[in-house]
Amino acid sequence: MKVSTTAMLRSAAPVSMAGVDPRLLEQLFNHTPDLAFFIKDDGGRYLAVNQSLLERHGLKNRDEMIGKRPCDVCPGDFGRIPAEQDAVILKTGKPIMERLEMHWYAPNRPVWCLTTKLPMLDATGRVTGIIGVSQDVRAPIRPREIPVDLANALQRLETGYADPISAMELARLAKLPVARFARLVKRIFGISPIQLITKTRIAAASGMLRSTGRSIAEIAQECGYYDHSAFTRSFRAVTGVTPTQFRSGGN
Repeated sequence: MKVSTTAMLRSAAPVSMAGVDPRLLEQLFNHTPDLAFFIKDDGGRYLAVNQSLLERHGLKNRDEMIGKRPCDVCPGDFGRIPAEQDAVILKTGKPIMERLEMHWYAPNRPVWCLTTKLPMLDATGRVTGIIGVSQDVRAPIRPREIPVDLANALQRLETGYADPISAMELARLAKLPVARFARLVKRIFGISPIQLITKTRIAAASGMLRSTGRSIAEIAQECGYYDHSAFTRSFRAVTGVTPTQFRSGGN
């Protein structure tokens, strides 16, 4: 293998997979339950998938995914949007790096992930497929290890996401320089402060959509979005569906 697997998937550079056995990578990534791994061909069809990806779709056998595209195994926008992402990567050769998205463990358990997709190239530089991962967003340290002032800032976000709060404001509340605050948030949550704000707001909105009868406009305002269309765009960017579709079960 020309580069280490971890470095390859964290880099923005295209990847050469010449001589690499996809089944060997499957076996490697079968030992990473918090990481969904895949390789796709130049038509966006799965060539390799790990066990975690199968479980997220409620499947038991890899043959149920191999040779298919996301839209063939996932209903509605949950399948359409990643298939469209793949088509853009295959056409342009531009990667997707650590995009915050809400994925699903079948049938209906939401999981926040950071998705990275890199184009694979042959010896002539032609895009021949895609290799990627979606890593669960989880805190790797215990809450009591978080500095008190940082915990206060995070509590402010958890209770005040309806307000026009910014990463700079959270850093001020944490009594930290913006760069230091960003590093701590990345260490604890694996995402940037901006992504954390978005995650908090969309998580709150998704709960309200499923558990209350409030209008989407009301929920948007309660979660810090004062423009209905901006809320819909943000919600769809991380969940793959509109708020209305999410409320109805994603169909």
